[in-house]
Amino acid sequence: MDATADELAGVVDLFGGLTRAELERALAEAAYRADGQSVDDGALEAAIDEALESFALVRYDPAEEDVASMADGEALLVAGPTAFPTVPADAEDVPHILDVERRRLDRDLLGERTRERVREAADEAIEAEETERIRALIDVSYDVESWAPVDLTDERTRLEDALNE
Repeated sequence: MDATADELAGVVDLFGGLTRAELERALAEAAYRADGQSVDDGALEAAIDEALESFALVRYDPAEEDVASMADGEALLVAGPTAFPTVPADAEDVPHILDVERRRLDRDLLGERTRERVREAADEAIEAEETERIRALIDVSYDVESWAPVDLTDERTRLEDALNE
């Protein structure tokens, strides 16, 4: 089973968020139900990393007091602002198979953490003079603003200025 970024987002969205290990287990269950096959661990790791890079998934590190969303202190992967979450055909029953309750996330904190990640990605892209990445991050900034209660005007201006230099 080769999962797309939107499918990864669809699976984590079923639960509100999953740890990386839980996501891997969920996809292994879906792959087994689909055709009795297993998931290629290397391909899955690459797909998760690409989804994080594109903001289809975002990492959520809950605050210490936010125990309702905690997964033994591990960061959760959450459907991000660029995703169109799609549940893979054989993953509909995964919530009944996994022993993971739906997690409730602090959307304000999630928005702040995502804004910080956009800032970091912008710094990296500007420093490396990666024109395509800069353009992609400008688009991502609009997606993040419509997805979370944050303002990325300053970051977008920095990115646009870097393109015009």
